[in-house]
Parts: sequence; structure tokens; C-alpha cells
Amino acid sequence: MYIHVLLIQTEIKQQKYENSEERDSKKLLESHRKVILKLAELAYKQLRKGNIIFNEDDLRECGIDITEASIYSGICTEVFKVESIFYERKVYCFVHLSFQEFMAAFYAFYCYISNNMEPLQFLLHAETDRPVQKITLDVLLKKAVDVAANHENGQLDLFLRFLLGVSLESNQKLLQGLLLHMENSSENISKTIMHIKDQIKPNNLPTDRSINLFLCLLEMKDQSLYREIEEFLKSEKLSEQYLSTPECSSVAYMLQITKEVVPELNLSKYNTSKEGYGRLVPAVSNCRKALMGSSNLNESSYEIVVSALQSANSSLRELDLSNNELKDSGVKLLSNGLKNSNCKLLKMRLALCNLSEQSCESIASALQSLNSLRDLDLSNNDLLDSGVKLLSAGLKSSHCKLEILKLSGCLVTEKGCSILASALSSDSSHLKHLDLSYNHPGESGVKMMSSRLEDSNCKLETLNVDHCGMLRMKLRLKKYAYNLKLDPNTANQYLLLSEENRRVTRVDYSVPYPAHSERFVYQAQVLSTEALSGRCYFEAEWDGGGAHIGMVYKGIYRKGKDMEGSFGANDVSWCLSCSKDSDSAYYNRRGNSTRASPTRSRRVGVYLDHAAGTLSFYRVSSDTLTHLHTFHFTFSEPLYAGFAVYDATIKFCHIE
Repeated sequence: MYIHVLLIQTEIKQQKYENSEERDSKKLLESHRKVILKLAELAYKQLRKGNIIFNEDDLRECGIDITEASIYSGICTEVFKVESIFYERKVYCFVHLSFQEFMAAFYAFYCYISNNMEPLQFLLHAETDRPVQKITLDVLLKKAVDVAANHENGQLDLFLRFLLGVSLESNQKLLQGLLLHMENSSENISKTIMHIKDQIKPNNLPTDRSINLFLCLLEMKDQSLYREIEEFLKSEKLSEQYLSTPECSSVAYMLQITKEVVPELNLSKYNTSKEGYGRLVPAVSNCRKALMGSSNLNESSYEIVVSALQSANSSLRELDLSNNELKDSGVKLLSNGLKNSNCKLLKMRLALCNLSEQSCESIASALQSLNSLRDLDLSNNDLLDSGVKLLSAGLKSSHCKLEILKLSGCLVTEKGCSILASALSSDSSHLKHLDLSYNHPGESGVKMMSSRLEDSNCKLETLNVDHCGMLRMKLRLKKYAYNLKLDPNTANQYLLLSEENRRVTRVDYSVPYPAHSERFVYQAQVLSTEALSGRCYFEAEWDGGGAHIGMVYKGIYRKGKDMEGSFGANDVSWCLSCSKDSDSAYYNRRGNSTRASPTRSRRVGVYLDHAAGTLSFYRVSSDTLTHLHTFHFTFSEPLYAGFAVYDATIKFCHIE
């Protein structure tokens, strides 16, 4: 495109100042070759210095007459820079920074073709006091790739892409009027493409570098990676292939530039690292539904989401950020996004995001402004009655169109129910479905809320108050706590149970257990006595070389010598494997590992929401939960907790 711009501007100059036309592009460029090369040299030298504005001395240094510059105004234009209220001077710049970078890239290639290697020293890292020897084109291009990758703020990214593009024989043909000869570049281009692909592989490559290298491949007409990603996105088995962080950046970029709005971005379908999930987030700008739960996102990710909500023609209608450490600061950001007139979000899930009553104030503020939200899930956040009171101010607003509200497991009592009942009775309330399960409304609270179902002036249609009681008034996931014991009838003969069957230790002698059909014969594993369904939470602590903490169906194979019955090695068990320096999650022999500090807490929290189909593992330290991994699965039967012990001791922790 930029070559055609150069041709068009040169033709305009020819018609305007020479009153002649030249249809042959080669002859046209040949006739203006001298001045164009001077302008290209100017672009190159000033780009190296980081300058986008230059003065008459800079022009003269490249042999450019001031008049020449003015008649090529379509390429290099004259502007005025005010030095003071009494003085202004002429300065110059290219019509656009991108055009300067194109001209600079052309000059670099021209120097190579002309065997003028001295100006290319900064690309080759050559010593300035020694002449630079002629090199093959692929060496120059690979050096340019490396220099651009190490340059601050990506200042040479576009220059690099132009240089690679100009090197293609198809583009050299368009520039024949300026080049002394053409370079046979097909083999050199192939070598450069391989070099770029090698550069994309490292996991520590920043997002902008990953995307630029991806664009470099496209600039060189290599669409192999593009097609690989395209096929990958069409695959129904996304989770089977591990994505590096640069690959995640490329996937996100592809989703962003897709002409059609992406129906769903579900991060749980991708097998990648914590950093990889963050690289995928920018794709939210071009999707209708964004499911980002349990992805260990940070504030920069939330800022990207908010930007997508506020963008013109925002397509985002459903957003799930559940089980991320969103906290009150993140909710404040989201609230600003909801208030924006461009936001068309209908459904938002913020369950288990470590929110407090302060978050309710931000959400209420959004509900009191013009907004489109219809469905809001704040479950498993310790909002308390005071938070419900703040939230109710938003529910009473005439701008609030909320129809579904989920406050399950939010420490709501009779007092909070009274506040909600009042909000539901207001004329402006549109609420039809309210979930207050796993709270402690008491009999009076349940009666008060149930009466709203009979109130003809109230729009409420369904009310969920299941699984309520005083035991739900514990902080965070402890409201679902189970104090489990191990079943000696399942313990392998080399596992010794102690502390009332709460602790298990691997021993080097056979424990005289009686024969039992449910015993693990070869695998050093043991299960809990109690089957778990609904919402359940327990904690376990391990010591030694490593441990495996799993959840399994009762029918797991127990007799085989191979891996068939091992936790995480089949389709009936899910496992977190903990070692001294890593934590790995396994299901059906597919794993996802993260490095961990040897000095980290060895206490692990496990949360099962059977109905929701989630099984989450956390590191527990001073009552702080750090998310490690979440499995998403449609569970068909109750699960048993289990330990696999090979060089360690593991125990169920008592939870008050």
C-alpha cells in the first residue's frame, strides 16, 4: 500500500510541477529517483535518532533543497513550530510517522542492494571503526528482527515490517525504478521466516513483541502460523494443546481482527499458563460472551475488559469474571464501564471474587445510572447485610432494569432480607428471580421474602432459600466446610492412617488391613469415607517430597498395576499434584503445571460446586486463598476426596 502511495504522490508532483504524465511506474520513479532517495535517507537518519520533526539543517545534511522538500509535500510537509510568542520557525515532518518508517525501511534495503553497508551498522551491531563486510540478505533481516525485538517501546516494529515487506521480490518489482538491481530473496526470506518462528517460541516474550512477530510473518506472505491458529480455533479440542504465552497473543490478535463478532471467548477451554490467560484477554473487544472465570486475572486485564465495555459499538453482552481476585478496586473499574453509554452488557457474573460491602456501593452507583444490565451474580462474596443495604439503593432506582440477582452465600441474615423486601416493593423494581441460598435468613426472613411472591405489586417470580442456616455465616468458603476422615477400607497396604483417620503416611512395610473390595491394591491411594455433592470445601496439608490431592468417582479402578487407577490419569478423577517446586493439575493424563516456591504454604483448599460443575484448588496461607487451578466438568455423581502418597504425609485439616 505504501509503495502505491509513493507512486501516487510522485505522479501528483509530476502533473502539478512538470505538467506531464507518466503511466509507466518504473520510468516515473526513475525520473524522481534522486530526490526520493534523499528523502528516504532523511527518514532513515531521523528515525535512528528518534526524531519525527526536523529542521532545514537536517534536510541539507541529506542534500535536500528546501524547495525540493516543499514540492514533495505529499511525502514531506512543512509545518511551523512556535519557539516563543515573538518567533516561529519552519520545521518539517513526513505526512505520517508510518510513512517515515516505510521510507526508512526502503533506504535500508537500498543501501544493502547498493553494497553501502556503513548506514546499516546499527542493525548489524557492527563496530563503527571497521568496514562492514557484505552479508547475505537473510543475515541482515534476522539482525533487524533481533534489534527491533530489543528496542524500547517497540519503536522499530513498523520499520521492521516494512523492511521485510520491501525485501519480497514482488515488492522489489514495484520499486524497480529506484533500485539498481533486484535481489533474489526467496531463500533468504525462508530463512528469516524460520528465525522469526524461533523467536516466537519463548514463553517470556512480551505481548507487543509476539504480535509484531506474528505480523512480520504475514508481511512476508507466510500464513502458516495464521492457518495453524485458524485451524486450532476451529478445533473442538482446544484444551488438548498447550499454548505458550506468545501463541496466546497471536490467538487473541486473530480473534480481534476477525470480521465477524466472536460468539464466545471461554478461557477455560484453553490450556495455558496464568500469563497466557492474560494474553488472551484483549480478544474480549470482539466477542459477545466472555467467560473468564478462574483465570487468575489481574488489574491490567480488568482495564482491558472495561475498555471493551466502553468502546464504540461494543459487542459484549455477557461477562463472567467469577473466581478471580477482582476485589473492590476491580469492581470500581467495572462500575465505570457499566455507566458508559456504549456499554450494552446484559449479564455479569462476579461470584467468588473476594468482594466486600464496599463493592456494593460501586455496583449500586452503576445501577442508578443508565445501564443495560439484566442479570447479576454476586454469589460467594462476603457482602453482609450492610452491603445488601448499599446494593438496594441501586435496586430502587428507576434506571435499574435488573431481573435476576444472585446473592447465594453472601452472609445475608434476616436484616438483609428486610432491606431486600423493601426494595422489591418499590414501583421501579424489575426483579423477577432472587437467589438467597446458602445464607441465614431465619424463619422470619424466609417468610418475609416469600410474601413478596404473593404480592401483586411485586414482580418477583422465583425465590431460592435452599441450604440456609447458621452454619452459612462463616467467611469465604468456610461456610461450605467439611471435616473429612479417610476410609481405612480403601487404603493401600503401604499407607498408615492415624489421628482418627485424618492423616495418612507412606510406610515401607505392609499394614495388616483386612481384605476389602474397595481397597487400592497397587496404587498408594486412599479415599474419604464421605461422598461429596452440592457445595463442599475442605483443606489438606502435606509434608515431604510431594503429594496428590484428588476428587474421584467411586468407580475408579483399584486393582491394576498400571496408571489406569491413578488419580488424574483417567476420566473419573481430578487431581492436584504438589511437589517442592511446582503444582500440577491433572485430568485424564492431561496436565497443567506452574512453578512454585519451595517455601510456600503446603496447605491446600479444595472447593467443589457440584451443580455448577467446578472443582477448584487453592493455596491456603493465613486464611488467604490463592487460586491454583479450576476444573470445569459436568459431574454425573458424587465425588470422594482422596490422597495419593508416595514420599509424604498428608492430612485433612480441621476447619472451625
